[in-house]
Amino acid sequence: MSVLSLQDFHRITLEDKTLFEAFAKRFPVTHSGNLFTTMVCWQEFVQYSVASYQDHLVVSARFDPEITVRPPFGAPDPVLIDEVLRLAAAEHANLGYVEQPMKQLIASRHPSMPFVEDRDYADYVYRTKDLATLPGTKYAKIRNRLNKFTGNTPYSIEPIAQGTIADVEAFLHRWCLWKDCAKDPYLEHERRAMVFATTHFFELGLSGLALRIKGEVEAIAIFEQMNENTVVVHFEKGSPDYDGVYKAINMETARSVQSHSEFLDREEDLGLPGLRKAKESYQPDHLARVWHVENPALIALVHPSG
Repeated sequence: MSVLSLQDFHRITLEDKTLFEAFAKRFPVTHSGNLFTTMVCWQEFVQYSVASYQDHLVVSARFDPEITVRPPFGAPDPVLIDEVLRLAAAEHANLGYVEQPMKQLIASRHPSMPFVEDRDYADYVYRTKDLATLPGTKYAKIRNRLNKFTGNTPYSIEPIAQGTIADVEAFLHRWCLWKDCAKDPYLEHERRAMVFATTHFFELGLSGLALRIKGEVEAIAIFEQMNENTVVVHFEKGSPDYDGVYKAINMETARSVQSHSEFLDREEDLGLPGLRKAKESYQPDHLARVWHVENPALIALVHPSG
């Protein structure tokens, strides 16, 4: 087997969609961070690269000054996994976005591997039916706010289509003015990611909803089918002028996909306390957890002392 090197990688572009889709059909994606759409939309924030190697895909992510290499996508191959670990060690990179099955496989070969859980990057996964119907006492507070909104604010819902994109982009521009994205580097990159998603909406195979109040778009959701039984919501934004509008677009999204999606993945909370509280309030069915290994541990593995 040839040696994997950084020269085998190239920056991810829209042209790589078919490459990732071919692998996703054979090996379904179960975490939003490993979706092609996520990586290509956020390419200006994190520099994602990919190598097609030994019938696998290997992704690296540069978030200056750190580089993180991910386990290979494809059929489990212990030899290739060790090759990726070797590359990470040689390039002073971390190993990241390690999901549970891969963690168990690596640990079976390297029992002392010091995995660190990335709680801030765990995806929140909900039962779609729960978010569509908000049943029982555990959703009472959310239902109350939603009922107050729907009782006071007539609205309409429509799929994002060719004729809707311009209105969605105008809404996102207003949203960034409200949030003052220009003064927050993360929000500015999120704005760019959303612009990329709307500009290439149909090329990326995305779906979405626009919520209108008095004819104006005041909330949006952009999502896609991640695997056979899960839809992932990439972006969800609402006007600050309408309390409860996020509750409405959340519910409408779940209703729109419940016929073909058992689960709704609403991505991570990034360790933001307000976002974590909001996501936990919706009672996730489970978290899609990920772990990482710091580079010094990989160096010790590849070049053990003594």
